[in-house]
Amino acid sequence: MHAVDLFPTLARIAGASVPNDRPIDGVDQADFFTGKSEKSAREGILVFCAERLQAVKWRNFKLHFYKQDTMVSPAVKLGIPLLFNLYANPREDEEKTSIDSWVVGPVFKMVAEFEESTKKYPLIAMGTPDPYRPPL
Repeated sequence: MHAVDLFPTLARIAGASVPNDRPIDGVDQADFFTGKSEKSAREGILVFCAERLQAVKWRNFKLHFYKQDTMVSPAVKLGIPLLFNLYANPREDEEKTSIDSWVVGPVFKMVAEFEESTKKYPLIAMGTPDPYRPPL
């Protein structure tokens, strides 16, 4: 379960509903969390660091577009993304990259769907007051 899924999941478990007057970036994972479903309601997630798409995790794979050794070290854009099979290489050791290049198709489909969604729901710049919250 991803952090963005906590709100809709906990809302359902508590018997509440999520607001329907704004986009919610999360899916209800209650059935997966409680064992009623064997599969997550989400196949993957885009990983952002600040405003850059750092990586995409899809199923048991992760495709990195940038290399960054620590949270404070500079990010370096990779000429060729690094692909990891997290079942075979959970530590994402660069000496053991995956050759399952077919994964790039589903990953780029996720990226395209996200970019399309931002046309309907533009990203909100950091520091912008919540447009759905009335002023105090």
